Amino acid sequence: MEGHVSPGEYKDVILFLATAGVIVPLFRRWRISPILGFLGAGVVLGPFGLGALSATFPWLGYLTIGNPQEIAQLAEFGVVFLLFMIGLELSWERLRLMRKWVFGMGALQVTLCLLAIAVVAMIFGQPPASAAAIGAALGLSSTAVVMQILTEHKRQHSPAGRATFSVLLFQDLAVAPILVTLAILGRGGDGEGFSPKLLLAFAPAAIGVMLIVAFGRLLLRPMLKSVARAKSEELFMAACLLVVIGAGLVSALTGLSMALGAFIAGLLLAETEYRHEVEVTIEPFKGLLLGLFFLSVGIGLDVSLLAAKPLLILGIALGLVTLNATVVFGLGRLFGLTSRGAIEAGLLLAGGGEFAYVILASAMGEGIVPRGLGQMVLVSSTISMMCIPVLAALGLKLGGRKVGGQGLSPEPVMPEDALDAPKVLVVGYGRVGRLVGDMLHRHDIAWVAAERDPRLVEGARHAGEAIFFGDASRPEFLKRCGLENASALVVTMDAPDGVEAIVATARAMRPDLTIVARARDARQAARLYELGATDAVPETVEASLQLSEAVLVEIGVPMGLIIASIHERRDEFRKALNRPEALGGRMRRYRRTQES
Repeated sequence: MEGHVSPGEYKDVILFLATAGVIVPLFRRWRISPILGFLGAGVVLGPFGLGALSATFPWLGYLTIGNPQEIAQLAEFGVVFLLFMIGLELSWERLRLMRKWVFGMGALQVTLCLLAIAVVAMIFGQPPASAAAIGAALGLSSTAVVMQILTEHKRQHSPAGRATFSVLLFQDLAVAPILVTLAILGRGGDGEGFSPKLLLAFAPAAIGVMLIVAFGRLLLRPMLKSVARAKSEELFMAACLLVVIGAGLVSALTGLSMALGAFIAGLLLAETEYRHEVEVTIEPFKGLLLGLFFLSVGIGLDVSLLAAKPLLILGIALGLVTLNATVVFGLGRLFGLTSRGAIEAGLLLAGGGEFAYVILASAMGEGIVPRGLGQMVLVSSTISMMCIPVLAALGLKLGGRKVGGQGLSPEPVMPEDALDAPKVLVVGYGRVGRLVGDMLHRHDIAWVAAERDPRLVEGARHAGEAIFFGDASRPEFLKRCGLENASALVVTMDAPDGVEAIVATARAMRPDLTIVARARDARQAARLYELGATDAVPETVEASLQLSEAVLVEIGVPMGLIIASIHERRDEFRKALNRPEALGGRMRRYRRTQES
């Protein structure tokens, strides 16, 4: 029948989902990095694993990835989404403040490792262009693997974690110039390798960056604001995917990497009120596509090359790990890290990276690096990359779990401290939320607000407040807003169901958190106490107390007596609501009075 699709066409998808749904959870259960699960599954399911035996045992073909090229193309989006999320964690201002580490330590690491590897390659007979390409490929570490590990262990804000991130960031920024330079070298056989005409190859890349920045500055916030007003999670998700993939495609069309375009888009979004909601929306796609990326890396490991030249390939991998770790350790000490922090950073950055595939593929395509040598270097880089989780575990152990006040502290890497560790998180920024925020300002208490109404968010942003658009009933969003480090949560929304959902979610996340919630009446206040609120403030109770205070003042009762009686009555209400079983009759009479 026309249009009929064979079930076999979905075999690769099923194998990937089986890996994600069965193998990786087992690795997590055994406390082994899931990255190793995807990498190992890729080796086993690839053409050099079970695929090599399928000719002898045809039934193994059903357990083998049949189209590695298609998997690899889709897997590139894993790195794209990862760089986008990294951009969201930053902003232009943060990047400016990190310039010492990014353009200092990062630039030195890339330069020193590239030169050292290139010199070794030239000693073994490679021409300068080929040696430089190999050095550029092996001098870059794995952003995907290392950032995943730092995030899992919550070490991204430690001194070693910040230094590691700074180096990775410069490496990512260096990919585009490296690729353009390789293209120039590839056309330079007639002696015009660095003529002004060929240097114009940089012009499309510059235009692409300017287009992305211009679009982000002028249209990104209005577009997301329009989508947010529709109050549709599906439309917001579609808009987020459009931003990531659109920026990546514009970057790719102008000669840059898709990952760099996505990173710039993330930087632009980091300055908007939609930052945390976008992070929560994109996170599942990033995780799944990164898993696919690691699977494709494992598929590309040619086990036959490893079997043919094991000493040479393993020697290259060992030399690469030793060189990168040594250079990063030395630079870390030079830039002020402690010995333990420098060791941690060095081991995290010791392995090869995903951009080695991009750079060496380009170099082999341009005829700069012989294909046989390029494949062998790729296998060595893959092996070193597979060792990163083990090296990282050793580095985290040597670096220590606790972070002292040393390392990067002299330079404020994170200028928006309130966003990373707010003292109070205010959910709902209507009339009540604004008053709460004003009182917190008066007492110089750092706070962050969350609101679902894009118009309220926009107005507060124009007033300079730290407020973000998003659904605070989602644990991921609360986490992004800093709930894990906050001292208190104030819920000021006037939607009873929404308030209860947020209180329940926050209490489940933080049993020790102080939660103060607005209640519509006594019945809802009692419900909020059951859900774990530290204090619930019924609107009807507070209105009656304020009316009582006003009339007592007007008829001449002394202010001291009024304040004392108001506080006493408020405490009675709170106790009655919080322990209705001990004051059953009184509670029922109180509720009937309030409801009438």
